Parts: sequence; C-alpha cells; structure tokens
Amino acid sequence: MASSRSGMLQVLLVVAAALAAAPCVLSDPPPLQDFCVADLKAATAVDGFPCKPASTVVDDDFFSAAMVSAPSTDNPFGVNSTRATVSAFPGLNTLGLSITRTDLAPGGINPPHSHPRGSELVLVLKGEIMVGFTSAANRLYSKVVKENELYVVPRGLQHFQLNVGTGDALFMAMFDAQSPGLVVPTLGLFATKPAMPMEVLTKTFLLGEDEVSAMKSKFVGF
Repeated sequence: MASSRSGMLQVLLVVAAALAAAPCVLSDPPPLQDFCVADLKAATAVDGFPCKPASTVVDDDFFSAAMVSAPSTDNPFGVNSTRATVSAFPGLNTLGLSITRTDLAPGGINPPHSHPRGSELVLVLKGEIMVGFTSAANRLYSKVVKENELYVVPRGLQHFQLNVGTGDALFMAMFDAQSPGLVVPTLGLFATKPAMPMEVLTKTFLLGEDEVSAMKSKFVGF
C-alpha cells in the first residue's frame, strides 16, 4: 500500500511540474532581462531579434502610435489591419505580446486565417462583429460580439471576423506572442509563388482547370 501511494505521489508531482511549465511551453519564453528592444537592423539572424545596446535605447522604443488612425477599407474584402508586432514596434521584443487594429467596412470581412504562434483575444470597440473559429473536429464556434465585449480564438485555429452591423466596425486583437504569424489559406492556395500545381488544386476542390483558373484570377495582386 505504501509503495502504491508513493507511486501515485510521484505521478502527481510529475503532472504538477508539467502544468507549472505549461505557460512557458505554450507561449513566448519569458525574458531574461528588463527589456530587449529589437535591433531591426542587426546583421545576425536569430529566432526573433537581437537586443539593441542598452545605451542606445530611448523612450520612443516603448511607444507606438500605429493604432491612432483608421486605415482605408476600400478593397474587395472591406477590411484593413494595422499590426503592432515586434517588426513595427521594437519595444515588444521578448515580451510575448502584440496587438492589431482591424477596421471593417459595412459587410466587410477579415477572411478565414490563422496565427500559428499565438492565441487571439478580440475586443470590439465599434459596431457588431461576428467572430468565429473552427476546431480540428470541423466544429464552428461563433458569436456576434458587440462594443466592449470580448471573444477569444485559440492558437493556430482558422477564424474570421465579419461586420454584421449597419455601419463601420472596429476591433483590437491582442496576441500572446510578439510575432503571432499569419496564414491565409486562400492566398496559400491561389496566390503562391511559384504557383501551386494545377493538379493539386483541381483534385483538392474537385473542379476543372477553367474553374480553378477563374478562382485564381480573383487573387492576382494579393
């Protein structure tokens, strides 16, 4: 009996240790110093960005006005996103967070996409926006989110935002990664360079070459 209890205690300790380590595994690693402002001009390539010398860091390295102005949504999707990731906001380097402002025209859509390196917390600031994501089981979860309401999208899952209100809409998307990444499946299939083999597309979508070519023509220039 004592041996059984000892074995169970060891299992519990292993599980507890794994849970304690989970935040470090599932998000950007914790920083090793107060800050590490990204040196975007560094010649050395690393997974992220090397730090600027502390003596060259200034107040504005920790400031961004990227979210102030509303960008134009005059495009086929009626959407425009302004990203404050580490490449545009060097002070975010090693801090494990970033933010994006997304404006939607009436009826505008932020097409299905995913962020392979970050979960997303959506805060609607204006309008009514349907936010939805699909799980690995192809289950759709969605909700119409209104002003000052929140919706969370788990890391790596395909999701979208659709303006279902009568006017313009605006939301902020916060990420637990300094560079969450962006994968848009339509562009990854129809706007790659070099082009995706026609046979792959026709067999994937069960369409003829003319139909696939017509679809590809809609994404020229994206």
